[in-house]
Amino acid sequence: MCKHIRLVWVPLALLLGACDVQIHDTTPAEFQANHDIGMYEVSATITRDAMVTPGSVYLFAIGGNQKINLTANGDGSEWHGLYQVRCVDSFPLQFLAEWRMTFNVNHKLAPPDPRMIKLTEPPQPREASIDTSAKKVKLDPNAKKGEEGWTGGVQYRFVTRPTVQITGAHIEPSSGDPADAAAAKSIRLLTNFPLAATCGDRAEVRLASTQPRAHGTLVIDTDHPQVPHWQTKVDFAPK
Repeated sequence: MCKHIRLVWVPLALLLGACDVQIHDTTPAEFQANHDIGMYEVSATITRDAMVTPGSVYLFAIGGNQKINLTANGDGSEWHGLYQVRCVDSFPLQFLAEWRMTFNVNHKLAPPDPRMIKLTEPPQPREASIDTSAKKVKLDPNAKKGEEGWTGGVQYRFVTRPTVQITGAHIEPSSGDPADAAAAKSIRLLTNFPLAATCGDRAEVRLASTQPRAHGTLVIDTDHPQVPHWQTKVDFAPK
């Protein structure tokens, strides 16, 4: 009789062992942040054991306070969805599978601890042109007499932090050539620092030149670890 009991339990154990699913995260490790859309595609594949039917499985992306219902392809092996987030440099990601068996609903969370997906800052402006076709203006509007010149600005936009401080800036010659050094001398900064850049908004660093033709490199410093410094080539010239 003991032999008969053992023979009954062996196929039962095999049956229970064939009721699992395996989750494989296929989401990229990082994305370039897109503040305008604010959504990122997360994806995973599922491998089902023999006793789990495709229509019985549901997969969700879990992160923060979000539970996102993912959409499967035709055979239920590939799953995709959009994770919504803004003004952060990373987000946590896990996948929750639910599948129905005859007498119960099974759950599996993978990975056990959230995987952090990195969001990187888009490039800031590399070049900026400022038109000097118009007449010169006073660089200090409150002064009765003072320098005159042409003004303009370079706009910066940060999207992976609630606020970024542009802590300072300076002008450098475009190269070591004496002509480039002379062309940069007439450019000055008008903005007072620090300058706060709220997530998704444009913060403008104002510049002026006392000459109608001038060029140099604007170097900004920030408190953002991803963008501690940034260089923008600035050209003052009539259009």
